[in-house]
Amino acid sequence: MAGKAEIVDAISEDTELSKKDATAAFEAFVNAICGSLKKGERVAVPGLGIFSVAERKARTGINPQTKAKIKIAAAKAAKFKAGKDLKELLNKKRR
Repeated sequence: MAGKAEIVDAISEDTELSKKDATAAFEAFVNAICGSLKKGERVAVPGLGIFSVAERKARTGINPQTKAKIKIAAAKAAKFKAGKDLKELLNKKRR
């Protein structure tokens, strides 16, 4: 599984940036996406996909241990929809 360090290494190698600069670029990218999502905006990253915010309604759930009904509060969740290029890459349809 690729984590932050592996992604930063790949950015550094592909762009000839220092690891410090690659880390700053990666963190700026992530912060820009998170900041837009926090404002409720959609973020489209060409070649990758679309990040958006989904609203989850409040609902009643069941505690699996006690079988007691519990209230689950409304919440926001991040969503990601893969773009065409990513789907094709994963399904090896790309030439």
